Amino acid sequence: MSTRDFPALLTLDWLKISYAEQTLTPYEVILEVIRRAETDSEMNIWISPPKLEQIIPFLKRLETLDSAHAPLWGIPFAVKDNIDVANMPTTAGCPDFTYRPSEHATVIERLVEAGAIPVGKTNLDQFATGLVGTRSPYGETHNALRPELISGGSSSGSAVAVARGHVVFGLGTDTAGSGRVPAALNQLVGFKPSLGSWSVKGVVPACESLDCVTVFTHNLEDAQAVDQVVQGIDTDDPWSKEIPYLKEPKLPTKLYMPIEPLDFYGPFAESYRQAWEKTQERLGNLGLPVEYIDTALFAEAAALLYEGPWVAERWAALGDFIDAHPGSTFGVTEQILRTGSNSSHSAVAMFKAMHQLQRYKLRAQQLLQGGVLVMPTAGGTWTREQVRMDPVSTNRAMGLYTNHCNLLDLCAIALPAGEAEVKLPFGITLFASSGEEISLFNLATRYEQAESQPVTPVAVCGLHMRGFPLEAQMKAHGARFIREDQTAAKYKLLKLQTQPAKPGLIKCESGGASIHLEVWEMPLAAFGAFAASIPAPLGIGKVELQNGTEVPGFICEGYAADGAENITHYGGWRAMSLTAKPVDTSI
Repeated sequence: MSTRDFPALLTLDWLKISYAEQTLTPYEVILEVIRRAETDSEMNIWISPPKLEQIIPFLKRLETLDSAHAPLWGIPFAVKDNIDVANMPTTAGCPDFTYRPSEHATVIERLVEAGAIPVGKTNLDQFATGLVGTRSPYGETHNALRPELISGGSSSGSAVAVARGHVVFGLGTDTAGSGRVPAALNQLVGFKPSLGSWSVKGVVPACESLDCVTVFTHNLEDAQAVDQVVQGIDTDDPWSKEIPYLKEPKLPTKLYMPIEPLDFYGPFAESYRQAWEKTQERLGNLGLPVEYIDTALFAEAAALLYEGPWVAERWAALGDFIDAHPGSTFGVTEQILRTGSNSSHSAVAMFKAMHQLQRYKLRAQQLLQGGVLVMPTAGGTWTREQVRMDPVSTNRAMGLYTNHCNLLDLCAIALPAGEAEVKLPFGITLFASSGEEISLFNLATRYEQAESQPVTPVAVCGLHMRGFPLEAQMKAHGARFIREDQTAAKYKLLKLQTQPAKPGLIKCESGGASIHLEVWEMPLAAFGAFAASIPAPLGIGKVELQNGTEVPGFICEGYAADGAENITHYGGWRAMSLTAKPVDTSI
C-alpha cells in the first residue's frame, strides 16, 4: 500500500473498515506511523519515537486475538511518557529520572488486551507540570497547525501525535487541564473521565489525589471506544473507584454558562472573545434551557491548586528526587515544585483548605445536578517565544478555565468549536458531576450534529411518542428522542374524535394543567415536510414547557374541543392509554 492511500488523519472507523475489507494490515499501518513520526521529527513530538523492533511483539500478539472480540484490534496509539509501557523507558520528561518498567500501567494493559498497539512515548511538560508544552529538555513540542504557537501541555506530544495523523488516539494525563488544553490548541476532542474511573496505577504521580489518565481523539466515537475499554475498578489502585455510569441515552437538563464577562489573553485575545460569543449563540440553539450563572465558585476552587497546599502534594511525590539530583530538573519546573516545600503549607493549612474545598464541592454538585457547565477550554494562546520570555504568568493564564475540574471531582470533554482565526482552533469544555460521562457525550454529540446539520426540537404528546404507532414517522424524518418533559401548567388535553383517536393539546387562559410529553429533535431540512403531513385539527405551533421555554410541537385548533373527551386529569396520553382499551391505529 502506498502512502497516498492513507488519509491525513487516522480514525478508528477508517482502520476497522480497511482491516475488514483486507485492504490494509496492521504491519503496513505501523510502517506509515514510523514514516510520519520521522517526517515530523523536528516538532519534538516523541521522546521514544515509534520503532519497528519495539512494536513487533504487539503485532505478533494480534495473531492470537480474534479481531471480532478485540474492539481496538490493530489500532496504534501514543503514550505520554509518564505512563508505563513494559520495556519502554519512562522519563516523565527528565532524563535522569528514567527507568524501564517491567509491566504495563493498568490502562495500557487493558488497551493491549483489546488489541491496541502502543507505538511510542511522547513528549510532555516535565513531571506533568505545565500547560504550555515548552517545559521539556527534549525540546518544545510544536503546535500541529501553527508551529510558532505553543502546543499546550503537559500532554503536548500525545495531542500533537494525534493531530498530525501519527496515531488514532493518544493517552495524556490531567491534573490541572493537561488533557484538555492541548486538545483545544490542536483541534481535538479531549476526554477527561471522572476521578478514579480510569486506573492511575503505573502513572508517575504529579498530584496523586487529583491525577487522571485522559485521551485525545479526532471524534467523540473514538473517545468513547477507548473509555469503554479502559474504565472500571482496579483492585491494585488505591485511587480507583467504581463509577456508577448512567447508561440511558439522556441529555443534561440544563446548560450553564458564565454570566460575567470572561477574561481573554495573549495576542489573539479579541479573536478568542468573538469565537466564544459565536459559540454561545450556537449553544443557545440546541433546544436546552440555558442559565447564566456567576462562576466565581469555580475560580475560587481553582485557586487552591497552586495557591493552596496541593502544590505540596507535588513536592511530596518528587521532592526527594529533585534534592538528590541537583540540576536535573527543568528550571521553571523546579521553581514551581519547590514552592510545595514552603513552610506555609502546614498540616493546619492543608486541613483548612480541604474543608474549604469540601464546601466548594457541595455547592458545585448542588448547582450541576443534571446540568452541564460550558466554558472556553482556554481564553487564548501564546507564541512559544512569548512563553519563553514569561514562563510563569503565561502558563497560569492557560489554566484559567481548567484548574477547578479535578479539585471539584468533575468529568469533562473538551471539544473543537471552530476557529478563532485561520489555523487557530477555538475550543470549549463541557463539565459535569462525577459519573455523568454519558450525559456529556450525548450533549457533545448533539453539539457536533448541530454544527454540521441544523436541528429543531419537536414536542410530541401522543401517537408519535416512543412505543406508539407513529414513532416510526419521527424516525423516518431523522428525528431522535431527547428527553421526557412537561408543559407549563396552562394546557388541557383532549381525546379527539378521529380514527384512530389522537390527543389534542390546547393552551388555556386559566385552569390548565401540566401535561407530560416528549422532546425530540429533527433535522430542519426534514421539519417542513413533517409539519405539512400533519392533518387538521392538529398542527405545529409553540408549546410552552414547564421551565418557561417554548419549542415547536403538536397543538390543536380550538374548534376540535366540541365533542372531544377532556382527559387532562390523566396528565398525559401515555397515562391515559394505560387505562384505556387498545385502539385501531392503522392509517
